[in-house]
Amino acid sequence: MKAAVTVKENYVFRRIYRKGKSSVQPCLVVYCQRNRQGATRLGVTVSTKLGKAVVRNRVRRRLREMYRLHLPEMKKGYDVILVGRVKAVHMPYAAMDRQYVQALQALGLWEDRT
Repeated sequence: MKAAVTVKENYVFRRIYRKGKSSVQPCLVVYCQRNRQGATRLGVTVSTKLGKAVVRNRVRRRLREMYRLHLPEMKKGYDVILVGRVKAVHMPYAAMDRQYVQALQALGLWEDRT
């Protein structure tokens, strides 16, 4: 993923947590806030409560892949932060994907192209 499409600065994460909208699902939390750049950017956060580095990295990879696959259906111009929760460790990918789409729909970020 290119650096231009990621959120890395701590102050940006804090601003989105404070002022953005959120949708809570059993395996993940999605925060979003409109940005002025016209491009959608992604930030991923996973707590050490999930397990050791291998487990946390697997959850991160899954979250980034869900974002990548559903990016064409998402509205443009938002900063999106995905927070992995403990249930994401043992949940099948298909179930995580369904919850991710439900969260996007709840936040109004999902554009149905059918």
